[in-house]
Amino acid sequence: MSNTDIKQKINDILIEEFEVDEEVIQPGAPLKESLDLDSLDYVDLVVLIESNFGVKLGEADFSGMTTFQDFYNVIETKIAAK
Repeated sequence: MSNTDIKQKINDILIEEFEVDEEVIQPGAPLKESLDLDSLDYVDLVVLIESNFGVKLGEADFSGMTTFQDFYNVIETKIAAK
């Protein structure tokens, strides 16, 4: 799976499952402010990412994550390490 495919799949999940406007999803955009998800939504997001990509996400993975690009990078790194 290429990095472009990974980004597109993540974007599709955000759009379909969390009704995020596609225009909001930009690599440099602030992740938390753009998504406007509550804590339960974040749990759902983690579960969806884990089930779609076969990777485990922990609290430490989110500590330095501020933009969509950071989110993509974490997922891409996890997939490459499998």
